[in-house]
Amino acid sequence: MAVLGVLVAAVAGLLLVLLVLPAATARLAPFLWQDLAFFATMVGSGLRCRRRLGRRPPVTLLDVFRQHARERPRQPLLRFQDAIYTFEDMERASNRAAWALWRRLGLRGGLTVAVFLPNEPAYVWTWLALAKLGCAMACLNVNVRGRALRHALEAAQATLLLASPELREAVEEVLPDLQRDGVRVFYLSSASPTPGVEALLGDIEAAPDEPPPAWHRAGVTGDSRAMYIYTSGTTGLPKAAVITELKLLMVASLGRICGLRPDDVVYTTLPLYHSAGLLVGVGGCLDVGATCVLRSKFSASQFWSDCRRYNVTVIQYVGELMRYLCNTPQRPDDREHGVRMALGNGMRAEVWKEFLRRFGPVAVCEFYGATEGNAGFINYTGKVGSIGRANWFLKPFAPFELIRYNVERDEPVRDKRGLCIRVPPGETGLLVVKITRNTPFHGYAGDSQKTEKKILRDVLAKGDVYFNSGDLLMMDSERFMYFQDRVGDTFRWKGENVATTEVEATLALVSFIQEVNVYGVAVPGCEGRCGMAAMCLKAGAAFDGDKLYAFTRETLPSYAAPRFVRIQDSLELTGTFKQCKTNLVREGFDPGAIRDRLFFRDDARRSYVPLTPQIFAAIQDMKLSL
Repeated sequence: MAVLGVLVAAVAGLLLVLLVLPAATARLAPFLWQDLAFFATMVGSGLRCRRRLGRRPPVTLLDVFRQHARERPRQPLLRFQDAIYTFEDMERASNRAAWALWRRLGLRGGLTVAVFLPNEPAYVWTWLALAKLGCAMACLNVNVRGRALRHALEAAQATLLLASPELREAVEEVLPDLQRDGVRVFYLSSASPTPGVEALLGDIEAAPDEPPPAWHRAGVTGDSRAMYIYTSGTTGLPKAAVITELKLLMVASLGRICGLRPDDVVYTTLPLYHSAGLLVGVGGCLDVGATCVLRSKFSASQFWSDCRRYNVTVIQYVGELMRYLCNTPQRPDDREHGVRMALGNGMRAEVWKEFLRRFGPVAVCEFYGATEGNAGFINYTGKVGSIGRANWFLKPFAPFELIRYNVERDEPVRDKRGLCIRVPPGETGLLVVKITRNTPFHGYAGDSQKTEKKILRDVLAKGDVYFNSGDLLMMDSERFMYFQDRVGDTFRWKGENVATTEVEATLALVSFIQEVNVYGVAVPGCEGRCGMAAMCLKAGAAFDGDKLYAFTRETLPSYAAPRFVRIQDSLELTGTFKQCKTNLVREGFDPGAIRDRLFFRDDARRSYVPLTPQIFAAIQDMKLSL
C-alpha cells in the first residue's frame, strides 16, 4: 500500500505539471489523459475490492448484494421471460435454498457443490445460497457428457450435484458412477423423472426465508475459493479454474469500471457457466445494484425486440454474437433501442464497424482476459478492433510482456542465456503476465500438471515466473493491443474453447480410425476457427460418414464436432513424434488444392458427405451457414 501511495503522489505531481502544458501534452501524448483517468479508475477499483475484503468480517460480493437488498429491496435484480425478481425476492429465495441445503443435505462451509443448470433464475439464487453457507460452486458446462462430466466433478471434489431435469439424459448416463463415488444428486424441481434422484424444490419452498446463521461463513477470506469455472477442456476433460473471493469481486467490478450504473438494465444471453455471463453480467449487477435481463439462449431474431421490451441499456456480447446480429436482415427499426453500451470480447474490427453503422452509436467496451488469467486489458478509448492499451501507469501493478514464439515448435524462442525475447511493436508475440502478489495465478483444481503447464519460468531473468496466456497478441506503435490467434492445441469456435487433444482422444474410439489430428481452420465470415480432423484409417477399413456423424453427435458438443474431415495415408509428425498442424491449418479444406479425400459434416443428411467444389464455393461465398 505504501508503494501505491508513492506512485499515486507521483502521478498527481505529474498531473499538475501537465495542466500548464495542455497543447504540448495533446501533441506528444494524445492518449495521456485517458490513460491517467483509466489508471485512477483501476486503482480506485482495486483499493475498493481489497478494502472490502480487508474488513473484519470481510465484505464479499454476497455482502454487497445483501446491502443492496436492504437499501433497495424493490429494485429489480433479475428479469427472466415474464417474471421479475427484486433484490428482496432473490435474497429470500436464496435464504430458503440455503436453509434447505443445510438442514436437508447437511451442507457446511468448505464443501463444493456442482450446479448443472441452464440459464434460469434458479442459477442465481442457488449461487447466492451456496455462498451463504460458505460453499464453493462448480459451474458445469451443460454440454459436457459422460467421462468429461465425471472428471469435472472429480477435479473440484464436488460432493453434491444440483441439476435440472432438462439435463436428465446426461445425469442418468453418469448416475451409477456418481453413486458409486458417493456424489449425491438432486434435481432443482418439484418432481424427479429419474429413479434414485430426489427433487429438492419442495424442501426449498417450505424453508424459512430469513438469513441462515452467519457462522456458516466465519472462515471466509479473500483467498477462499468461491467457485470453479471450467475452461478449454469442455470438449473432453474440463479444467476447473479457481475463482477466489477476491477475484470474484474484482471481475464483478469490470462493469463498474466500464461505466455500468445502478439504473442500467443489462441484457445477457451468454451461458452462466462461463465467467462472462455469471461474473461480469450477473456479478456486475450484484456489484452496482443494476438489473440483469437473462435469456435462456441467444436469438438473433429476438435480440433487439427483447432490448426494446425490457428497456435494455447495456448488452453483453462475444464476437460471434455480434456477427450474427449484423447478418440478420436489415429493419427500419434497427436503431430504435435504448442500448448505450456493449460489453464483451472477441469482436473483429469489420464486425465492429458494421455494428456501429447499422445499430447506432453504441459505446463498445471490448475487454480481454482469460478465466484463469491474472490480468487483462480493457479498451477504454473505443479504438475499433483493439482489445485495449498497454497503459504505462498500470504496468508496474500487472507486468506483462509479448515474447517471440515459435508456432511450429509450439514454444517460446529463447536467446543464448536461455531467456525469452521481447517482440517490438508491430510484431506478434505470446502474452505472458508476471505472477506476483498483485497478479496471482491460482491454477486449476485437481490438476497440478495443467497448472504447471500454464507457468513460464526464466522469462526475462533467471527465476522469474509468468502466466502463459496461450494467446498471440500484437501491440502497435501507439501501444494499442490486438488479439491475433491462440497457440497450441486449442482454438475457439461458436464462442467456446475447443481442446484439440480431447477431441482427438474421443475420435480415436471410432472403430475405423487409426490416427487423428484435430485443428482449427479459418472460414470466411466466421469468428474463430472451425474444427477439422485429418485422419488415417485402419488397414482394410472404409470411411463411414453416417457412423462418424452419429458418434460425434452422441459424444461431442456441437461446436466441438469437426465440420471437415481429411483422409490421409499417414499423419505428419515432428522429430519428437508430435503431430504437425501448421501445414494442415494453412492448406485448409479447398478440394481444388488438396488431393486427399475431403468430407463435410452435413446436418441435414446426418452424415459426413464428400466435400465437393460446389459445397466449398457455397462456404467461401458465405451462402452455406456453419
